[in-house]
Amino acid sequence: MLRETFPREKRVATVPDVVEKLRQLGFAVAIETGAGDAANFSDDAYRAVGAEVLPSAAAVWQAADIVFKVRPPTADEVALMHPGQILIDFIWPAQNPELMQQLAARQVTVLAIDALPRTLSRAQKMDALTSMAGVSGYRAVIEAANAFGRFFNGQITAAGKVPPAKVFIAGAGVAGLSAIGTAANMGAIVRANDTRAEVADQVTSLGGEFVKVDYEEDGAGGGGYAKVMSEGFQAAQRQMYAQQAQDADIIITTALIPGKPAPKLITAEMVRSMKPGSVIVDMAAEQGGNCELTVADEALVRYGVTIIGYTDLASRLAKQSSTLYATNLLRLTEELCKAKNGVAMVNMEDDAIRGLTVIKDGAITWPAPPLVVAPKPAPTATTAATPTAETKKKGGHGSSGPLPAKTLALLFAVVALAFWGIGAYAPAAFLGHFTVFVLACFIGYMVVWNVTPALHTPLMSVTNAISSIIALGALVQIAPPGTAGTGRPDELIRWLALAALVLTAINMFGGFAVTRRMLAMFRK
Repeated sequence: MLRETFPREKRVATVPDVVEKLRQLGFAVAIETGAGDAANFSDDAYRAVGAEVLPSAAAVWQAADIVFKVRPPTADEVALMHPGQILIDFIWPAQNPELMQQLAARQVTVLAIDALPRTLSRAQKMDALTSMAGVSGYRAVIEAANAFGRFFNGQITAAGKVPPAKVFIAGAGVAGLSAIGTAANMGAIVRANDTRAEVADQVTSLGGEFVKVDYEEDGAGGGGYAKVMSEGFQAAQRQMYAQQAQDADIIITTALIPGKPAPKLITAEMVRSMKPGSVIVDMAAEQGGNCELTVADEALVRYGVTIIGYTDLASRLAKQSSTLYATNLLRLTEELCKAKNGVAMVNMEDDAIRGLTVIKDGAITWPAPPLVVAPKPAPTATTAATPTAETKKKGGHGSSGPLPAKTLALLFAVVALAFWGIGAYAPAAFLGHFTVFVLACFIGYMVVWNVTPALHTPLMSVTNAISSIIALGALVQIAPPGTAGTGRPDELIRWLALAALVLTAINMFGGFAVTRRMLAMFRK
């Protein structure tokens, strides 16, 4: 692991907690002195978990078989690499063709963490882009709050009422969703837009309001990214952005398309229409910015609006982002070293590893071939058959069809025989209670058994009410009025009533407790 030399970069590629796990895989770990200082990880912290601290970057490059980095290597760093070395790093091969040629000339193997096939479910644990985007989205809101002159949440004070801030977020990818959740948790009114209609539910679930463009076009692209939209959609989108700019206090833009400059969403005229003191945080500043007035790595004021174009948002939370990034690289290393013997094997037959590997032993292997999607299995005769109206389930439980005639006749015979025995030999006073009991069972069956299982928890309110009636009956039986000389088995009835009361109390209070917890999930 090396100390990053890129301006304003504070992250480090691994942290002491991860060093321990790397050593359990059989690796010896060396780190350049001072590599973790900016992220608040001291050399002593690395030494304490068994890492060797080397005095210079050249010593690390010479000693290491595998090198972890955050930023792409410089030309001077590439010159220090030796054949057979493995570099795991953010490379951005489409944007850095010269770097790719320089690395290939050194006969090394390069795994670009940004080239991970993100559509693979098992690759999510290695997805550093998602980890860093989540941190950046959170930090964007913090930067906006720092530059904004008011509270995010609404307040009523002795000095008057403070309205909540209105935040508009352009783009609801990982960074956008992180910003939505953060701003909503801080009490702001949050609105968001994305070209992909399927993210509307995610925006709502995080406490935001999805603002739809008045134009029908699907913006979903490959790998979870958005695609370039048509001119008609872009015109309708600009009109919507213009309306939001006039109303919003804070705008956070996150729109990026892989391999292309950032789309211009916020024009100078929109900035001019915003209220004085408003804030724009342009998370796409490194790729040119979503706002026409953004200047990368600067916070400036135009028309009374603060425009923040920092490109190091993840680095501004260096300890957190370093920990997440280190964990992503650890999960990748586990895939490279499944034998836990300290030897990394780059398996080009593995879809995830193949996608990551942009250079293999000096040969450029980027871009990776498209992933082969397994064909859907052909429907069998059983699954292809459409159920008829007679065989469809009408309720939430039970068999999908009626009972066989023989079984049904036998069941009726047993029940009829039981009822006859009770009617013939039971006391007259018992029959009235038994009739109520049978009717209660029938009603309970019809109420509960025919309800969809998804609605059972809300049904607890009804069962609690029924349990209250049972509790009243049990209390009456514990101390029944006017029962002297009736020959009742009072002691037995009293104990049965007490047991019924205990069980009913558990159902009542437990049901209300669960219902209360469910309702609390929907409160801020």
